[in-house]
Amino acid sequence: MTSLVALIALIALLGACGGGGGGGGSASSPPGGVHLQVVSFGDSLSDVGTFAPIASAVGGGRFTTNPGQVWAQDVAQYYGDTLNAAFTIGVDHKLSAHGGFGYAEGGATVSTPANLNDFLVDVIGNVEMPVNQQVSSYLAAHGSFNSGQLVLVWAGANDVLRAGSPPAAVTTVQAAANALAQIVGQIVQNGATHVVMINVPDVGLSPKGIASSDGGANLTQLSQLFNTTLNAALQSNGLQGKVIQIDSYSWVNQIIANFKANGFAVSNTGQACDPTKTPDDTALLCSRATYVTPDADQTYMFADDLHPTTRLHALFAQFVEQQIAGSGLGH
Repeated sequence: MTSLVALIALIALLGACGGGGGGGGSASSPPGGVHLQVVSFGDSLSDVGTFAPIASAVGGGRFTTNPGQVWAQDVAQYYGDTLNAAFTIGVDHKLSAHGGFGYAEGGATVSTPANLNDFLVDVIGNVEMPVNQQVSSYLAAHGSFNSGQLVLVWAGANDVLRAGSPPAAVTTVQAAANALAQIVGQIVQNGATHVVMINVPDVGLSPKGIASSDGGANLTQLSQLFNTTLNAALQSNGLQGKVIQIDSYSWVNQIIANFKANGFAVSNTGQACDPTKTPDDTALLCSRATYVTPDADQTYMFADDLHPTTRLHALFAQFVEQQIAGSGLGH
């Protein structure tokens, strides 16, 4: 495993390398049938390159099988946009505005600042913005949302992962889900007319979950609790008819149950990024050089023990696009 000392030395040598963004879609005729500017809030599942200036030193940059894209970038391209990071971190361990609309950051919770994994604190500092702060940062910079935007919101997995065990975990997860519904309400109240709200996937069925002592049972239970609480809060706040709800929980479980039919050779029982070659065994620092096989980004579902591979991200993006179309927006 590459040591942190070697990684930090390499970062210091290379400095703030580029990264973050992704290829642009067709400006003249986006496949989505309508031009939309995409704004994204959330955590590592949607992070388009907050930590790329440092992680790119070893070929990383996003929490997937780099140099692949995450689902939010794919969706942005579908609607003729390019999604870049709103903030990036430099070798000084500080965030700076980068001009993009990808506000999602790895490690972010819904509303409570929380420590990242220890290695991230050591290498890049503890700087992640919770989602409520991401939205506040957007509004401070841009004032409001508009009808020409597609706003993506996917958060809560870190709240589930860090909640611990019941009964205390129940209160933590319910509070996070209720807070997320309030944040979505804030987005709608500030002018957003196309809001995609994604629930928490079954964290218990991630490689991390199934490797835990209870086989992921607690994480599954908390994932379900988050989602039922979120649904109830959206309904009670009159928001269900104002957002496009995406059920990632059921979708991911269906893909796992039928992984071969969906083109994967390995489901949730392995990871594409070789733990012995990938620094600190995290998808953020995964690259083609650390894949377990040359095509692991396409044949595995998970990059590390939590994050999707390039192919799984792409399939999820297609599912989201279909759900958006079903709401009457675009094709």
